[in-house]
Amino acid sequence: MAAQTKDKRDQGAAKAVYVYGIMPGDVEIESGTTGVGDPPGEVRVVRSGDLAALVSDVATDRPLGRPADLVAHEELLDASAAELPVLPLRFGAVLSGDEAVAEELLGAHQDEFMTALEQLEGHAEYVLRGRYVEDAILREVISEDPDARQLLGQIKSVGKANEMATRELRMQIGEIINDAVAIKRQADTLAAGEALAGHVEASVARPPTHELDAVHVALFVENSKADDVERAVEQLSSDWNGRIDLRLLGPMAAYDFVGAPNPAAGA
Repeated sequence: MAAQTKDKRDQGAAKAVYVYGIMPGDVEIESGTTGVGDPPGEVRVVRSGDLAALVSDVATDRPLGRPADLVAHEELLDASAAELPVLPLRFGAVLSGDEAVAEELLGAHQDEFMTALEQLEGHAEYVLRGRYVEDAILREVISEDPDARQLLGQIKSVGKANEMATRELRMQIGEIINDAVAIKRQADTLAAGEALAGHVEASVARPPTHELDAVHVALFVENSKADDVERAVEQLSSDWNGRIDLRLLGPMAAYDFVGAPNPAAGA
């Protein structure tokens, strides 16, 4: 009975159209592909001229924003970007219906979107992420900074048993380490850029999301050079072995290298 009640509620709920991204007009979507929402809506294509948008229905009485919604949004666009140019829209882009998508979004921005897709053709975004190995970077900072070594010696002489007496000392050494890591992050981000020069067409440094972040850079890569980028990252990872753990993520939609209007939220 509960399931029947939920089905009736779904049938009567007001619907809007969620827009994921814009692609060339000849795109096809595999039947049964689902996207955001609870329950997830089936993804379909809305076309206008030489453009198409991937969309799905969402209930207007249930707010989006669950982690599963964001994952569904990104996974759909990233999977598409591996096959063809994708102009991603911001998470949460909603319009009143298919007609609004065709006329107010695609039709109104036909030339702008076509130009953007032409620039994206044959390219994808990758993200290089690196995090310092904590023990290694602490040893590096302390070996290079006499003030840090002096504070560490004072902390050891007082002993762990008297935490109150060492609190100020630990705060001071923490500030030294944080400042040193920030300087090293800038230098290592620059070194990564130099190592990838000639293999990427553009790059954007992203802000750190963790105190031990070493490198966080978005890369705009021509598909034919993806293998070159991977080899350069492998060499960099080897050079930094035991100091920085590196990961290369992608291909994905070019979130950091395009801009698109965000349809007003709501129907």
